[in-house]
Amino acid sequence: MTPAQVHQQQSDLFRTRKTFDVSYRIQALKKLKSVLEKNENEVYKALKQDLGKSEFEAFVTEFQVVMGELDTYIKKTRTWSRPKKVSAALLNFPSKARRYPEPYGNTLIISPWNYPFQLALAPLIGAIAAGNTVVLKPSEFSSATSDLLKRICEESFESGHVNVVLGDGEIAQELTSLSWDYIFFTGSPGVGKKIYQAAAKHLTPVTLELGGKNPAVVHDSANLEVCAKRIAWAKFLNTGQTCIAPDYLLVHHTVKAKFVEQLKAAIVEFFGENPQESTDYPRIIRDAHFDALKEMIDDGTILYGGDNDKSELYIAPTLLDEPARKSKVMKDEIFGPILPIISYKDKSDLERWITSYDKPLGAYVYAGDSDFTDWFIERFSFGGGAVNDSMVQFLNERLPFGGVGTSGIGSYHGKKTFETFSHYKSVVHRGTWLDISLKYPPYNKSISLVKKFLKWI
Repeated sequence: MTPAQVHQQQSDLFRTRKTFDVSYRIQALKKLKSVLEKNENEVYKALKQDLGKSEFEAFVTEFQVVMGELDTYIKKTRTWSRPKKVSAALLNFPSKARRYPEPYGNTLIISPWNYPFQLALAPLIGAIAAGNTVVLKPSEFSSATSDLLKRICEESFESGHVNVVLGDGEIAQELTSLSWDYIFFTGSPGVGKKIYQAAAKHLTPVTLELGGKNPAVVHDSANLEVCAKRIAWAKFLNTGQTCIAPDYLLVHHTVKAKFVEQLKAAIVEFFGENPQESTDYPRIIRDAHFDALKEMIDDGTILYGGDNDKSELYIAPTLLDEPARKSKVMKDEIFGPILPIISYKDKSDLERWITSYDKPLGAYVYAGDSDFTDWFIERFSFGGGAVNDSMVQFLNERLPFGGVGTSGIGSYHGKKTFETFSHYKSVVHRGTWLDISLKYPPYNKSISLVKKFLKWI
């Protein structure tokens, strides 16, 4: 089917109001869980083929995240779908007030290649639980996982309830030109702007999960050994192809040399002297991205690493020393295993660096000084972050995940995903046993009486 035909099929199914039945939604999620359990090993194989991920990394960062979301939604969807009581206004006495969640309708989810399994299915689960239909457009760059997603969804869902459309950017443009009730996009800020423009033509609401240059600050009060391990883990997970990974380090000048040695030691501990031989170290997604990353390395001063092999799409964990603001590596989000390390002396240095970029999706501060961490959180605007760690905010489903400014619009995770894909109708239920005439014309009442009444309530 063409994108337009898929869109029409989804519209036809939604008009039947099948998806308004909460039991229908829950049964669909249960079927998806059953199909995923049956295909667990196929998921690992696809992620290995696309990104070179180990089974452990694929399980922790992709498969288990999705299964955890499914368990939550199977358990909570019925409760979350009920009307919510809110306090009534005395001006409406006697009355009750409710917020009624309803599905937006036909939704489009466009997912990326870096975590191609969980960043496709996590929002899809929330959209289904909220009662929507979903067209999923996964990335063409992670083709093995995209093909598997199509097979999984065809086995799990009724056609018209969930459809997976494969294809390149032209297909994505064709999809976004249609009139959707909601669009959920995860990807780069540049593409996100195009999605936003397309949605605006139809006044379609959107969630845009984008990215940015995420700073990580290492204060002179930080536990250097622990912080080095946590930064190395966060930066080189999925070879740095993570939207919330630390993009560059700002390290206090008095501890920089010692910290760099701790960081090198952590890399060796994790991946050995030759990470290319490590089964725990993934690969770059494709040739074009490899070439862009190599240019960043060639343009910088290497402190550690720098080895690469295009035949395997391998780039070693690489530390760059004091790159200039105008250098290639500091221009845009890196999205790879390259970590620039820049020394700073005081807060004004941090302000100059961090505020020279748009608001990031993530920001991290490593310090034992709570006054300094409080200052950092208050001073800078960012989507989410952590103190003395990186990326772990993503693991808490009770913390909504999303950006600010150019790093994103809207948020999701846990219950928030259900809310994102729901429109809440605000409804007042008025009683008829009392009807105060003060609001009715003719308006010849004493204004002082009205003011006293309003002040009293």
